[in-house]
Amino acid sequence: MTMGNQYEGRCFCGGVEISVTGRAAAMGFCHCESCRHWSAGPINAFSLWAPENVKVTKGAELLETFAKTDASHRKWCKSCGGHVMTDHPEMGMVDVYSAILPDLKFEPEVHVFYSEKVVSIKDGLPKMADVPEEMGGSGDTLPE
Repeated sequence: MTMGNQYEGRCFCGGVEISVTGRAAAMGFCHCESCRHWSAGPINAFSLWAPENVKVTKGAELLETFAKTDASHRKWCKSCGGHVMTDHPEMGMVDVYSAILPDLKFEPEVHVFYSEKVVSIKDGLPKMADVPEEMGGSGDTLPE
């Protein structure tokens, strides 16, 4: 459900519900090995939000966290295994998986970690070797 600039989502079973407000700081596709393994797919769609704009409104006790690295604290519902979000403390952002926000119009702006891609995508969006400089990366771009 959408209320102005508020979007609501939930995990696969509905046990965990979240609300995000405002605008996403960035939307795009991540090709890093970590996201690919976590999502069990060749690419992961992300929407990055300021932490203060993300609220768990139901089922906080059902959220589990796995931190393979300090850069990504992945959260999922322990009832259904549905992926909900990833805290990125080093960036000061939260990646709420776009697919759990049904009313959010996903408007990707960039591909990140394209140097780790397993599929090539020709969509005219910038392809970053890692991440933009303002997110702590090299800012280097790669050809489509």
